[in-house]
Amino acid sequence: MLINADFSQMAVVKPNDYQWIKSPRGEVERVMLDRVGNETARATSLVRYAPQTMFPEHEHPLGEEILVLSGTFTENGHQHYPSGWYLRNPDGSKHTPSSENGTLIFVKLMQMSKDHTETIRINTQASENWKTIGQRLICPLYVSHNEHTYLEKLKPHQNFDEYSLKGIELLVIQGELIMNGETFPAGSWVRLPIQSSQHFYASAAGATLYVKTGHLSSAQNFVEQQS
Repeated sequence: MLINADFSQMAVVKPNDYQWIKSPRGEVERVMLDRVGNETARATSLVRYAPQTMFPEHEHPLGEEILVLSGTFTENGHQHYPSGWYLRNPDGSKHTPSSENGTLIFVKLMQMSKDHTETIRINTQASENWKTIGQRLICPLYVSHNEHTYLEKLKPHQNFDEYSLKGIELLVIQGELIMNGETFPAGSWVRLPIQSSQHFYASAAGATLYVKTGHLSSAQNFVEQQS
């Protein structure tokens, strides 16, 4: 299965574009944002758990990254992560995910290398995890030689100053982002290819963004290996 799998092209999915698809056994519903592969896939998705949902224990080759967007996501029956928590499970990690009252999560699968070995848990709702860098308000999540992942809060009409020299991926968590007169409301996902340039700024509502840069070279390599 190939969805938005040409990483040399810009890709956009807005809430009006969502197509919710049930997982094979029906435990969850997914919006597939990009995907290379079938059930074992390099994938970026929104995943919706109904209340009282549980998956059996399973392993994640090349890791799993999760941002909890609403509700509470639970691991292994007792580790509870409400909205705003960022989770990073490295290559070969195992867990039993569930949700008592339902949750919506942003998930990236098989997008780490084997040398990304850290298990990370960050509460992005905690003010101490945010830093002011120049005019920018940033919550750092992960950085390596080929990836930089963070949240950023933009004030009303503030420019988004990251550039796409090595590829960039955005999820609008709150507020609205604008590019060339086009509005990207909360829930919009945008992926820009390597060495592309677009000018984004927040609307009058401001914006909170999930941002990942530097990772798309390895994505294109993955596609070529699957061909």
